[in-house]
Parts: sequence; structure tokens; C-alpha cells
Amino acid sequence: MRANFIFSEVWIGLRRNLTMTIAVVITVAVGMAMLGVGLMINAQVSLMKDYWYDRVEISVFLCTKTTSDEDCKGKAATPQQTQTLKAKIESLPGVQSVTFEDQATAYENFKKAYGSNKALVEAAGVQDMPPSFRVKLKDPDNYQPVIQQIEGQQGVAQIVNQKDLIGKFFDMLQLVRSAALVVAIILVLAAALLIGNTVRLSAFNRRRETGIMRLVGASNLYIQLPFVMEGVIAGLIGGVFAAVMLIVAKVFMFEEFARFLAATSSIGWNDVAQTITLTMGIGVLICVLASFVTLRRYLRV
Repeated sequence: MRANFIFSEVWIGLRRNLTMTIAVVITVAVGMAMLGVGLMINAQVSLMKDYWYDRVEISVFLCTKTTSDEDCKGKAATPQQTQTLKAKIESLPGVQSVTFEDQATAYENFKKAYGSNKALVEAAGVQDMPPSFRVKLKDPDNYQPVIQQIEGQQGVAQIVNQKDLIGKFFDMLQLVRSAALVVAIILVLAAALLIGNTVRLSAFNRRRETGIMRLVGASNLYIQLPFVMEGVIAGLIGGVFAAVMLIVAKVFMFEEFARFLAATSSIGWNDVAQTITLTMGIGVLICVLASFVTLRRYLRV
């Protein structure tokens, strides 16, 4: 009997404040979706860091006749300088492996990377590709001592640390993640305010019924429960919509994004399920807390 009464009160409240309820559902859905996207971006960035940092190398480009670097002075690195430099790099502590890439191999790799741009490929030749050493480090974060030992060696034109290039990219991703979380927090606060306002209006519209319930001895929890249930239902519906948006984001954003960068570093469906569960729980918890706080302030029981 009590359960039927509570559910009838919840249904009445949702119907009376339909517009506000829809606004709450939309705000909760967008807020939880943004929060979920922020968490998924964080997980994706962590996976990509592990994937790419494990493959980070130092590229040591050697002098060619067309190199304009002052250290080269228009002279290509001699075979003797190349062998001496290789032995020097291999002897450095922290170096895991050293791979030499000659001009022909560099040109083949260049054609594979820029095959879609025929004009660029045709404009470049084998002689334009500098030979290089690909130096893999045991610890990619400890690259400075290795670079310091290589700089200034004869035949060296330029040293490129791939970690610096990748680091800028990951800094941008972290900025996107932070922006998504900030927007999510703002929307969550807006949802909490909307839920509180909806519950307050519902309580005001039904003040007559709640007054009668007080007179017959109903407990505070019994009076508050229908209003709290309204917030919970709105939060659950918003959570379901947020879950759908997160699934769509996984398929059309994260998988496509990972395909261009690292196919093996895409977040899995387990990560998506955990994010959906977490965001839905947070959404329902916010709705419950907002309802209780609002009722304690506006509903005299």
C-alpha cells in the first residue's frame, strides 16, 4: 500500500514538473557524458603514453653534401666518421640499441609516409634524404646525457628527440581532457541546481498533501521519499542517455582517433563500461544529495 502511494506521488510530481524534469534529464545526460569523455580521454592518453614512449627514439641525422648546417660545412659524413659515431653511441650508458638508416632506406620510408602527396615525393630524391642513426633508450626520460655525448661529434648534423615532439602532442591531449572535465563539473553543478529547483517546486505544489501526511503521523523519510525518487529517476534516465553518448564516442571518436595513431592503444569496452557505471552512479548520487539538501531547506516536515 505504501509503495503504491509513493509511486503514485512520484508519477504526479513528474507530470506536474515535466518541463523541469526534461531539463534535468538533458543537463544530467550532457554533464555525465562530458565527465565520461574526460575520463575516457584520460585513459586513452595513459595507454598511448605507454605505447609511444616505449617506442621513442633519438634520431641522429648525419651530414650530407646538401646539408646547410654550419657543423657540416657542405661535407658529407665519411664512412669512418659513421663507424666511429656508431661505436660511440653504442658505448653510451642508457642506450638499448642503435639502428643505421642509409639514404636509400630513408627515401623508401619517406615515400611510404608521404605517398599520397605525389608532387612532394617526385620533388625529393635519394640524395636529399640524410642518413641517420635511430637510438632506442632504456629509459626515454633519461635522454639528456645521451644527447650531450652525441652533440658536437664529427659528421652529426642534427639530433631530434622524438619524446619532445610527442610530449607536445600529449600536452594538447591533457589540455583537452582538463577542458572536458571543467565543462563536466559546470554542467554537474547546473544539474544539481536544476534538480533542487525541481524538487522545491514539486514540494511547494504538493504542500497540502504533505501537510495532511504530517498530521497523520508520517515520518520525515516517508514524506521525502517521493521527491527523492523523482530526482533519482531523472538521474537514471539522464545516465542512460549519457551511456549512449559515451558508446557513440567510443565508436566514432576514440576508435577512429586510435586508428591513425596506434591501433593497439585504443581503450577497450571494459574501460567504457567502467566509465558508464561510474558516471551513472555519480549522476544518481548528485540527484539524491540535491533532493535531500533542497527538501531540508524548503520542505517543512
